[in-house]
Amino acid sequence: MDNSFSPDLITLIDEQGTEHNFEILDEIEENDTRYFALMPVYETGADMLSSSGEYTILEAVEENGEEQLAEIEDDELKLRLSRIFEERFNDVFYE
Repeated sequence: MDNSFSPDLITLIDEQGTEHNFEILDEIEENDTRYFALMPVYETGADMLSSSGEYTILEAVEENGEEQLAEIEDDELKLRLSRIFEERFNDVFYE
């Protein structure tokens, strides 16, 4: 039996063309929009230890017929989504 764990990884490219790797922690759909909770993937243990440990929430948007992930500008929406993700994380990790 294969008990190996393989995280869902995604590579995003910022406005300067720099690639950033993330692990997809969770995904929710609300009002026909998908939202993703992403944690940066670190190259070294030292990088991981020096990080804040915060995850990022991005929304899926369609541009020129392609799905892209974008920052959420609405602070109230971002706070509400973070509460939903936190509740889901607690259900998985603490129950």
